[in-house]
Amino acid sequence: MEKRTIALVVAVILIAGAIVYLQQFTPNKSYVGTPVAPGNRAAINAEKVKIYPYAKEIAEPSGFVNVDNITVGSLIGKDVILVDFWTYSCINCERTIPYLNMWYAEYHDQGLEIIGVHTPEFPFEHDIGNVRRAVNKFGIQYPVVLDNDYATWDSYGNQYWPEDYLIDIDGFIVDRHIGEGDYNTTETEIQSLLRERADALGIQVNISNTTETPADAVSVDFSKVGSPETYFGAARNQYLGNGKQSVNGMQTLVLPVSALPNVLYLGGTWNFTDQYAETAGNDTIVFQYNAKNVYFVASAGDSTNVSVMVDGRPAGDIAGPDVSGDVATVKDEQLYQLVAGKDYGEHTLELDIPQPGLRAYTFTFG
Repeated sequence: MEKRTIALVVAVILIAGAIVYLQQFTPNKSYVGTPVAPGNRAAINAEKVKIYPYAKEIAEPSGFVNVDNITVGSLIGKDVILVDFWTYSCINCERTIPYLNMWYAEYHDQGLEIIGVHTPEFPFEHDIGNVRRAVNKFGIQYPVVLDNDYATWDSYGNQYWPEDYLIDIDGFIVDRHIGEGDYNTTETEIQSLLRERADALGIQVNISNTTETPADAVSVDFSKVGSPETYFGAARNQYLGNGKQSVNGMQTLVLPVSALPNVLYLGGTWNFTDQYAETAGNDTIVFQYNAKNVYFVASAGDSTNVSVMVDGRPAGDIAGPDVSGDVATVKDEQLYQLVAGKDYGEHTLELDIPQPGLRAYTFTFG
């Protein structure tokens, strides 16, 4: 009993410490402050320091993807900055990119700089070549830096992909946004900060006061998505239903007669590593999901054709853009969209994989 009490106290202390640590990076929106004359920057900054944390520098970058160099410090006093933490196989990040691209095109010439901090989730996302291909695929024009060692991630106390930090002309983090959504609020905040920048620099800039949705944006009703991100690797495969969870090495698995919702079932022989499960040949994946769209992070040494079945039939007209003729060809280390449903609901996905060497990392849903 005493050991449990001690453990509980330690846990509470650790949680409290984490909260205090993260609060230093979060704007104190509850502080009202003292009114200051618009042109008095010193007085304005004296009030801001009571409300907002100061921006952190790009720490120990592992490389620069589409720019020779960039620093936060060189932009403070000149531009409004949006720091976006992302990683290229993350569907939540991918759905955010059209908005970032639109804001960069609309506001860059008016004083907005966006810095994409690419912090990898999986080992293959450390590869600058892979990141460059993703940057080109997504049409990203704003600067992207590699954060392979999580140095900038840790400096900001970041926790999620994606997570955004808006930094004003004076270098203060005035807004922090986690995940997708609420884009109109973020764009409105950008516009407000650009007006403040114009006032501080004594320049005339016509800043829009309307918000837009990019043509290529994908919206998700998260209240209707009932399936969690599901990992295959032994480090996080708690949803594996017919094998040993959290165990590395080979396992030969038999599919059950019926599948339970949100449980990962594998058929055949699989080699489990921390990050992925790899096929040995003639293997199957079954997952009963509740969503509209299904995404699959995977790769293969040789191009591998994966048959995609939904509810016992070929995917057909709900096949994702990475599926052709009810077959997804997996090779590159990336996110593949397998299902593009017409509406949200419960369905059973079956993937038949004839070849060895396919590495399955995760399912995500939307």
